[in-house]
Amino acid sequence: MRASRTLLVCLAVAALAAAGGCMRHPAPQPIAVAPAPVVAAPMPDLPPVVAGPPMAAVAAAPVVAGPAADPPYRLDAGDKLRVIVFGQENLSNSYAVDAGGYITMPLIGTVKARDLTAFALSSEIAGKLRNGYIREPHVAVEIEAYRPFFILGEVTAPGQYPYVANMTAETAVAIAGGFTPRAYKRTVDINRPMEDGLYRAKVPLPFPLRPGDTIVVSERWF
Repeated sequence: MRASRTLLVCLAVAALAAAGGCMRHPAPQPIAVAPAPVVAAPMPDLPPVVAGPPMAAVAAAPVVAGPAADPPYRLDAGDKLRVIVFGQENLSNSYAVDAGGYITMPLIGTVKARDLTAFALSSEIAGKLRNGYIREPHVAVEIEAYRPFFILGEVTAPGQYPYVANMTAETAVAIAGGFTPRAYKRTVDINRPMEDGLYRAKVPLPFPLRPGDTIVVSERWF
């Protein structure tokens, strides 16, 4: 009887043990987490790249020549010069170019100035002084006053007037008292002595003048 009871107890314990084993939860397994997708950051807006033309297709800009330079001023009768001989106060003085185109200096006498530039005249004077007077002369020539210009025709006071720097035909007319009522006021005639002859032309009023020019203002016909 006791053996039977013991057997029943053992069976009951075994049953409980089996039931406990079925109700036990399995050990948790690691959960595989998918990596987050990589999202590329938006690129900043950039200006479009425009390809330039090939080098061979780029034409060079044309070179525009400027106006021809004014020829160097050449001396003539009526110009007043300042001649400086360094270290020789008795030779340094003001000299006028006479009607023949010469200046006259102590020791060397007459020196031709007509058609020479101031620099060329200084070289001419130095050459004459070197010939038996001064061993190494240093000479400079400056223009103290330019020869006059002349204006004729339909102006209030035609005649001869001193030239001033940056003169134009319009300035010359103003110096001569302005146009007469009968004057043609759009252009004037100009006569200019040049190295190779006389230059004559009909020019507008803003035309630049040079010493020795002769301006003629015509009469209008209507």
